Amino acid sequence: MSTFKVIFSGRLEFGSERSFHQVVKFYQHRFENYYRKDVLLKVEEIFEEETQSLNVTRFIGESGEKTWRNTVKLIEYMAEFAIAGDFQAWMTSGGQIVQERFIEPASEKAATQAFLKGRALVDKGEEAKAKVLLDQAIEKFARHAQAYERRGKVNFRLKNFKDALYDFTKSINIHPDNPDAYVGRAAVKMVLGDYKAAIEDLEMAVKSSIPHQPIFWQARRMKGECHILLEEFPAAIKELKLVTTRAFKENDPNYYWLKAAFSNYGKALLGSGQYAESVKAFNMALSISGEQQRATFVAESFLLRGIARQKAGEGDFANDWKEAAGMGSERAASLLQTLA
Repeated sequence: MSTFKVIFSGRLEFGSERSFHQVVKFYQHRFENYYRKDVLLKVEEIFEEETQSLNVTRFIGESGEKTWRNTVKLIEYMAEFAIAGDFQAWMTSGGQIVQERFIEPASEKAATQAFLKGRALVDKGEEAKAKVLLDQAIEKFARHAQAYERRGKVNFRLKNFKDALYDFTKSINIHPDNPDAYVGRAAVKMVLGDYKAAIEDLEMAVKSSIPHQPIFWQARRMKGECHILLEEFPAAIKELKLVTTRAFKENDPNYYWLKAAFSNYGKALLGSGQYAESVKAFNMALSISGEQQRATFVAESFLLRGIARQKAGEGDFANDWKEAAGMGSERAASLLQTLA
């Protein structure tokens, strides 16, 4: 029988003491009688009476496919009684995902349906309508960490940064192992210029996620950017080297940000005096098409590659500055004047 590395992480909220105790009984009954204890998660390890929730911060182990599947099915059954939360399960072999599951409540409970509909509207960019539904979800169930996190995203888009900070913090207080809320709060802190505090949140996002999740790499990329803004170039290089050597699939949201990641990697290398390596990073940034093609962004990449080329003793740096100047870079135009 093949053995796989398995990972479980998540939280399901049941909303009342009565529902919680009923669920615990259901779980134990199925664990013993239906699955004959061939399940990886035991009652005493995962249920929290204080919060009336099922909580797995991180479980990592080895098992056969049947045991992993039994565990997933039992968690899916528990989700039928939950009012909020989500749960993820992975089965891997040789560092590659063999199977994965995302589990969340989908019942007709008012709070659950308000959240699901509100989240769908957030994804469609209909922030005003989404906020109404997310407000309803929170009113119906005050411990809805996912609703607070999505509402934080809405407030961030609407530039209501104080409200966004409140929502992300509230989500974290309810579910301290939710990386999305940490990344959301870090994004607000970056806008407000508090890069050190943003780094602290991004470190928590990394710790509460795994490399198989896109959010793990998003947090590292953002952390690298914060280190650059603080001129902490060695720390930025460490983060961005990991991001730029990762092979992202086209359906991974991090694939969209590769151009920016390589450009920031080039900045970090330039700032640390690694000029030849910086040129290589900017070469990669400028070779990636199809995303982030704003003239100011591309102009900066040409400008900085020119500076790196000059410092590395390469002869084509003036051509980069001409490209950047043609795109409106005043600094590039000024540098060209020094060559005249």
